[in-house]
Amino acid sequence: QAQVVESGGGVVQAGDSLRLSCAASGRTFSSFSSSNMAWFRQSPGKARELVAAVSWSGATKNYADSVKGRFTVSRDNAKSTVYLQMDSLKPEDTAVYYCAANRGGFGIMTLTESGYDYWGQGTQVTVSS
Repeated sequence: QAQVVESGGGVVQAGDSLRLSCAASGRTFSSFSSSNMAWFRQSPGKARELVAAVSWSGATKNYADSVKGRFTVSRDNAKSTVYLQMDSLKPEDTAVYYCAANRGGFGIMTLTESGYDYWGQGTQVTVSS
C-alpha cells in the first residue's frame, strides 16, 4: 500500500516562511524516482487547486501564478521526499495543503488532480495578518 505523508504545517504570520515535507513509501510505488509529485491546497468553500508540481527527474516544475516567486518545490529522490518551501506567506495562502504522487513510470507531469494516484491526509497552514 502506498503512503504519502505531509508534515510541516503550522500557524505563522504574514511574511514568514514554512517548509512542508512529503514522504512517500509503499510497494505500489514502482519507484519514487519515477513518480511525478505535486502539492495542492484547499481553502474553506473553495475547490482544491494546484500549488506546484515537479516531474520525476526534478527538471520540470510548475507553479500556480499566485505563488510564483514565493514558493519553491524540490525533491530528494534518495529520501523519497518532496518539499515545498513557502516564503513571504500571505493570509490568502491559508489552506490545507495536500501532497500527491502518481504511480510512477517516468510519465509526463500533469497539473490536474486526475493525474495523481496517491494523496496525503493534508497539513494545515494558517497565515495571520
